[in-house]
Amino acid sequence: MLAFLLLCLSFMCFSFSVSAAVLPQDRSDVMYHRYEGDGVTIDGPSVLLRKQIGNHVSVSANYYVDTVSGASIDVRATASPYTEQRRETTVGTDFLHEKTLLSLSYTNSSENDFEANSVYVGVSQDFFGDLSTISLSYAKGWDEVGRRGDENFLEEADRQKFGFAWTQVLTKSLIMGFNAEHISDEGYLNNPYRFYRYRDNDSARGYSTATELYPQTRSSNAYSLNANYYLPYRAAIYADARIYSDSWGIDASNARLGYLHPYNGFLLDIFVRYYSQEKADFYQDLFDRPNQFNFMARDKEMSTYSGLTVGIGLSYEWEFSQTAMIKKSSIHFEYDYMNFDYEDFRDATADAPVGEEPLFGFSASVIKLYGSIFY
Repeated sequence: MLAFLLLCLSFMCFSFSVSAAVLPQDRSDVMYHRYEGDGVTIDGPSVLLRKQIGNHVSVSANYYVDTVSGASIDVRATASPYTEQRRETTVGTDFLHEKTLLSLSYTNSSENDFEANSVYVGVSQDFFGDLSTISLSYAKGWDEVGRRGDENFLEEADRQKFGFAWTQVLTKSLIMGFNAEHISDEGYLNNPYRFYRYRDNDSARGYSTATELYPQTRSSNAYSLNANYYLPYRAAIYADARIYSDSWGIDASNARLGYLHPYNGFLLDIFVRYYSQEKADFYQDLFDRPNQFNFMARDKEMSTYSGLTVGIGLSYEWEFSQTAMIKKSSIHFEYDYMNFDYEDFRDATADAPVGEEPLFGFSASVIKLYGSIFY
């Protein structure tokens, strides 16, 4: 789940959301991504197509694939490495009427043991001479969860997400934005392949395992601020900060600071991002006995941990005649290095007495390479 979430955050260039009342440009994108970390490799292609129909409608389609192989520390402690492939398809449309933009999309994500569908609707409106933009959004998803090797296992989950965004041009050099979102989940919310461990003196390892037990509901709220400042020599700095909390007791925050510098058609992007999280109320690395509590989790993403990401990107853009079929094209490369340290999750694969294993930590890298054609 961590790797998938990081990839979703990283691939914002393929987002279907729009923050101002302007139709997206006609374009075609092809991307390759690769994530490596904690014994897991995730890679695959993605293709995005956008096309305007007249002056008021734009349609889009995105096809995304990632192949997962290996096994994270959670899996290595209780199971064998695996390989699976996820395919995601999104179709969307945007309607522009004066200063109002309405966006609709549908997404299907499919794996051999998981099926997810979601719909999204968003509306944005410009105010005050186009200096202010307010956006509202709603998304609803419904999942079907299976388990490899068990044809009788089938669970369901429903998800809802409400969003609000406000973007404001404060000066000719400064743009700021505020975002708020509320997410409500209900149904089967845990991973059927993850286990908690409990002390067992009859086991040679000193512990045994059982399937995690999660609540059937979860609600969360997140708030963020972002700013972009244009420097006198055409460069820019940007920053954002976000706080998150949910009904499971998880509190998290992250902050990012970046610098953009153009030169002769090239654009250099350097950023650093820090993330920290407090554990869920029902998380423990080691329990005293099975069914000790109503809810029990050992997923490391539910623990207390922090992460630091440093990224560098380089883009180049070619400009063509506005009368030509292809107006411009660009190519982009980005490399992100991540490091994570866990405060209460131990490496159960280490040769040490149970409960005294070293605390876990790992590093990961993400490579993104994509090209775009605007027409």
